[in-house]
Amino acid sequence: MDGCNQRRAAAAITHLPPPSPLVIGAINGTQHWHSSAPTMSSLDAIREGYARFDPRAYLQNNYVPPRADFTSEEFVVPWKLRCLAETFASGEICGRTLIDVGSGPTIYQLLSACEHFEEVVATDYLEVNREELRRWVRGEPGAFDWSPFIRHVCKIEGRGEPWQEKERRLRGRLRRILPIDVHRADPLGAPLRPPADALLSTFCLEAVSPDRASFGRALLNVSSMLRPGGHVVLLGALGESFYLAGAARLPVVPLAEADVRGALSDAGFTLCDFRSYSMPPALRTGVDDVDGVFFVHAQKALEG
Repeated sequence: MDGCNQRRAAAAITHLPPPSPLVIGAINGTQHWHSSAPTMSSLDAIREGYARFDPRAYLQNNYVPPRADFTSEEFVVPWKLRCLAETFASGEICGRTLIDVGSGPTIYQLLSACEHFEEVVATDYLEVNREELRRWVRGEPGAFDWSPFIRHVCKIEGRGEPWQEKERRLRGRLRRILPIDVHRADPLGAPLRPPADALLSTFCLEAVSPDRASFGRALLNVSSMLRPGGHVVLLGALGESFYLAGAARLPVVPLAEADVRGALSDAGFTLCDFRSYSMPPALRTGVDDVDGVFFVHAQKALEG
């Protein structure tokens, strides 16, 4: 695998224009996945469901105790944070630009990643989620309190820095929050030049796809934003068919581990790491029917 210094040198040849402090808007403003494209009605139904998405209800369902309990590594949120911290600590995934695909209203997934990139680009289909992220970046009263997550990540990374320093650093590097549609060939509306050095996506693609074929195509679409040899890090749900976010009951395509591995292979990725977590009975709170969580680190093939 190529080194980070080589990637930064290549990025310096043609690079993104200097970002403004916070930009909201589009750029310019085995057989696994061979079934026909999803009907417009199936994607429209998903979009209509997300019109009722409540970011605060979603955060309450998933990012406060019992799921966000930091007293034990056996709980799901500490498990996710450790997977991310260990993977980015290798130094293998780094460069100029990281795109977070389908950020939702959350920033926990960026806490370890932000140390290794000059710029982090957050994206989401929903304006309500993008506004939730903007409130946190600006430090506005009433923004969701991510400080327990930041403290925990600082603890497991073991560098001894004050958690406020990591918070400040992520806010400084999270300069753009953009609309995205993973079902378009150009998810950001226009190609990113140069492509990103890495992609990160948590609980997005399976939650906006009507079937496994659509999940595979969405992964292929977002991979177009990644340079050859770049890395992708995914967290997602296994065996989940729905989740709740306020008044919204949102369908999820139920995935098995084999489905995830197959989609990555078909999209031209080489698997570097695959981990899974089985949701214990105590964390099955009725806000979804998830069986478990997968964690993936994979690398896009080099051209030629």
